[in-house]
Amino acid sequence: MTKKDYYEILGVPRNASKEEIKKAYRKLALKYHPDRNPGNKEAEEKFKEAAEAYEVLSDDEKRRIYDQYGHAGLGAPGSGFSGGMTIEDIFASFGDIFEDAFGFSGFGTSSRRSRRVNKGTNLRVKVKLDLNEIAYGAEKKIKVRKYVTCPACDGTGAADSRSYSDCPTCRGTGHVTRITSTFLGQMQTTSTCPSCGGEGKIITRKCSSCYGEGVVEKEEIISINIPAGVSKGMQLTLSGKGNAARRGGIPGDLYVLIEEEPHPELIREGNDLIYNLFISIPDAITGCYAEIPTIDGQVKIKIEPGTQPGKILRLRGKGLPDVNGYGRGDLLVNVNVWIPKNLSREDMKIVEKLKESGAFTPRPDKDDKGFFERMRSYFNK
Repeated sequence: MTKKDYYEILGVPRNASKEEIKKAYRKLALKYHPDRNPGNKEAEEKFKEAAEAYEVLSDDEKRRIYDQYGHAGLGAPGSGFSGGMTIEDIFASFGDIFEDAFGFSGFGTSSRRSRRVNKGTNLRVKVKLDLNEIAYGAEKKIKVRKYVTCPACDGTGAADSRSYSDCPTCRGTGHVTRITSTFLGQMQTTSTCPSCGGEGKIITRKCSSCYGEGVVEKEEIISINIPAGVSKGMQLTLSGKGNAARRGGIPGDLYVLIEEEPHPELIREGNDLIYNLFISIPDAITGCYAEIPTIDGQVKIKIEPGTQPGKILRLRGKGLPDVNGYGRGDLLVNVNVWIPKNLSREDMKIVEKLKESGAFTPRPDKDDKGFFERMRSYFNK
């Protein structure tokens, strides 16, 4: 299924500010909130769709990638970017928006809105690709040193299940209530407990491996599926492959920056490839066949008699595929005629004789068959 435009989903222009994007998302989140639409699958999908759009457009880096490359730039196929967010993920990631909107009063006291969730930091790696990998896509395995969930405590940060006690600040409720006086009367507000982060518990005996953090540093091998047609400077996003968060939070993302290894013979220009072919003067005059390198191997092309220096021969479909699936580029063969700097006396005599005969006199509007015959006789001696 083709994904909709994120700006269209939120109903904002492409130059919308962060505040405009946040307001538009809050409006949709309120409209399609599960508590307002119990059992309504369509509303739930729109709720998730709006969250996915907000996740991208509220993040400067993700928004830049999306504006430049569209959906294809946000992640390699199968990376699970954005679209896999559950309702719980949305509340965990954007709980502050719902806290602002509901104040924890109008839609029940669901615990999913009362817990502050940690978010792991993002990572960025560089991957070098050759033209063959760019043409057909590639699977790369890279070693990344990152924070992962502590295996000793399973990310809890506690030595064992008995190493907890009720938080003294919130007395185990996970939230604190404040009453303030206003000209309208007393106002009660409820917010996440700053001491326990909404868990209602504090650790009394920390894990000896992670010292209560819930994460440890470790090298991990990550498999990255690179789609065909990527280009230098493009950045792919693998959601959840960044650093693990402290004590069971949401892991960060892994950004993969694409770099290209130069090809020894082919030059990339967008989706097209350029090859500089050098032929001799006799071959340019009498015509010849030439071997041309391509991504798929060598191909033979015909150089017509009288080919002029700088002529471009186009081999259609021999370039690189478009990353968005819009066809394939061409291979452009730039014909260069090689002029020798040092000739023997006999060779110079031949050139002088041809010059005197008028063979080298420019005739742009004539096809001199006699000229080609004379050249063949001279060079075939």
